[in-house]
Amino acid sequence: MTPHTPATPRYSRIVGTGSMLPPRRVTNADMAADLARRGIDTSDEWIVARTGIHARHFAEPGVPASDLAVVAARQALEAAGCGPEGIDLIIVATSTPDMVFPSTACIVQAKLGIQGCPAFDVQAVCSGFVYALTVADAMIRAGSASRALVIGAEVFSRLLDFNDRTTCVLFGDGAGAVVLEASECPGLLATDLHADGRHVGILCVPGHVSGGQVSGHPLLQMDGQAVFKLAVGVLEQAARRVLAKAGREESDIDWLIPHQANIRIMQGTARKLRMPLDKLIVTVDEHGNTSAASIPLALDVALRSGRIQRGDTLLLEGVGGGFTWGAVLLDL
Repeated sequence: MTPHTPATPRYSRIVGTGSMLPPRRVTNADMAADLARRGIDTSDEWIVARTGIHARHFAEPGVPASDLAVVAARQALEAAGCGPEGIDLIIVATSTPDMVFPSTACIVQAKLGIQGCPAFDVQAVCSGFVYALTVADAMIRAGSASRALVIGAEVFSRLLDFNDRTTCVLFGDGAGAVVLEASECPGLLATDLHADGRHVGILCVPGHVSGGQVSGHPLLQMDGQAVFKLAVGVLEQAARRVLAKAGREESDIDWLIPHQANIRIMQGTARKLRMPLDKLIVTVDEHGNTSAASIPLALDVALRSGRIQRGDTLLLEGVGGGFTWGAVLLDL
């Protein structure tokens, strides 16, 4: 009788990143001028003081989320030294899909010339990338995939009410992608996901298509104060849970890459973790809030600029509508 040999543990590791920002950069001055034409008062100083945002990028009409996703995906594939044919799982996190169905992931799959592998969307709003990365990691660990393309892609400008100065100045469009590959050495160390549907109403787009017509309200609505209060608390909890799962300490974190929503939320989270602010990756100033795209966008920018190095320990944290939140601790 042949003795049973224990299977080698299977982990996942990020081996390539990519990103895409639409060419059209919209400054706070541009936003203020546009809103002034609508009789709405705002200014660069007002926006920066409350959010830390100086500019954002908007996709041109007719450019769908999948177009942004494909550019980011190709960059990530190139960085990973992998062709599209090497991908056996595609997950796209988005709240602004190209169509009601099929999924944006299937559209991306077709545009990349990939056939046969599973492809699906994840909808957890601004937590979407953390959710998608967690699902891909679980599928790789289970042996259901070996090399996954995980993308966050949004054209959030399509959901904005440009008569509401408290929300329309916050968001931007973009995409970020990673290639997640099976590995004998741990890359993703631990993940932690949560949701609380009691808070649906504080951040939502309460509309849908029914009988060929828009039913409900198809533009973003947000209770900013309620989101702020909830976000800082749950992000700290998720960070501590993921550290505990991995057997790591706060001091082990080299870089914090939170969802890029608001500089005050981001800095508040860093302080609660006793992390110096120079270890906080910030792109919200130039990108605005790109929802599910914000974390992979920030990761790619920081990696390509040389701030983040291979071997660094990163804490990724997302929080968004639902209310959803989560964290991923990883060694790059």
